[in-house]
Amino acid sequence: MSDIEIEVKQSAPAEAPKASNKKDKPKKTLKQELTEWIVTLLVAVVIAFVVRSFIFEPVRVDGDSMYPTLHHGEIMYVSKTAYGSSFFGIPFTNIGTYFNVGGNPERFDVVVCRFPDRGNTNFVKRVVGLPGDTVQITGGHLYVNGVKYEEKFLHERMISEFGPVTVPEGYYFCMGDNRNNSNDSRSYRVGPIPRDMIVGRVEAVLWHDIPSTLEDANMKD
Repeated sequence: MSDIEIEVKQSAPAEAPKASNKKDKPKKTLKQELTEWIVTLLVAVVIAFVVRSFIFEPVRVDGDSMYPTLHHGEIMYVSKTAYGSSFFGIPFTNIGTYFNVGGNPERFDVVVCRFPDRGNTNFVKRVVGLPGDTVQITGGHLYVNGVKYEEKFLHERMISEFGPVTVPEGYYFCMGDNRNNSNDSRSYRVGPIPRDMIVGRVEAVLWHDIPSTLEDANMKD
């Protein structure tokens, strides 16, 4: 009987699985999660504060003193880049000071301002008198430095006489467009508005139910 050679092939030993180079990302602790949320909220608050102080601020119209140009309940876009008064201090408090930003208001700009002794309450009015101007109302018409102005944005003529008065340096004479029903610089309790009490210029109406007439003053709606 002849021998039969049987070749036995041994299979190569299986290779051990290679270790992954990537390490499992450690799970964040509750403390880390809370810290990230707090930092995110603080950054958002700082950004919102900077935007409202130096760039723009939405303001709601309260009352009819600017009728028919602006209507009660409308939301206005108030720009602070051209000029304005910004608060520098602790947010959401009265601790701090106001300072002027940019240039100065021009005649017939619609502005948001504050009144003396009325705190941080905002009022929307139209600038009619610049520093050094003499303002007078007679015969239902506005006169500035003796020049009569036809104000097409008014819906009725003024019934009260006023002035003449000279606007002090650093102040602006402001009136509402609803001249017969507006508390403004004609009142001895208000008077001309200091420059640092002018918050900014109204650029547009962001939301309204009734079509606005800001276009009449060459302003976007």
